[in-house]
Amino acid sequence: MKIIGLCGGSGSGKGSVCDVFRRFGIPSIDTDAVYHELTSANGECLAALAKEFGSEIISERGSLDRKKLGAIVFCGENSEEKLDKLNKLSHKFILDETRRRLDTYSQLDAPMAIVDAPLLFESGFDGECDLLICVIADRETRIARIMARDNISRESAEQRIASQMSDEDIISRCNFVIYNNSDLDSLTDQIIRIIDEINKNF
Repeated sequence: MKIIGLCGGSGSGKGSVCDVFRRFGIPSIDTDAVYHELTSANGECLAALAKEFGSEIISERGSLDRKKLGAIVFCGENSEEKLDKLNKLSHKFILDETRRRLDTYSQLDAPMAIVDAPLLFESGFDGECDLLICVIADRETRIARIMARDNISRESAEQRIASQMSDEDIISRCNFVIYNNSDLDSLTDQIIRIIDEINKNF
């Protein structure tokens, strides 16, 4: 089974790309969704985060309060250092669960599977992939998507983008680039071409 790493900055539309791939029978693992699951209730991952960043990041329901954690790691003093600590702590738990799910797809004889990982390179998981695809979108499009999705201010959305790798850096590391600024038909056409190329040459 080919493992395809899918990356791109926040708001680039990786989820929409995965939706299209699934229409062609290619499953995907959303590592952000995995992170949500791992921090939705008491568990090793949430306990490790609370130990590092304080119990105030745990909501009254006992799950991770992402807004409070985001305010800690994206804003204020030493934000880069705090974000680095968050990534190192969470990556281990996320990648272990991702590998378990990939094993399941392999046992089901899936020809390929996508790992949607915003921090693909930072986590080192790119080294476990057979090929890499990145999703790129205009800055203003990304800001609008982040604000609508996460219900945060423009300033917070811009800070999030600023904390991530540049498009140029991401593109230089990938086998394929998908531009997600237009409509679903354009996105689908690009993905059909990529699937055909993968089947022929990888």
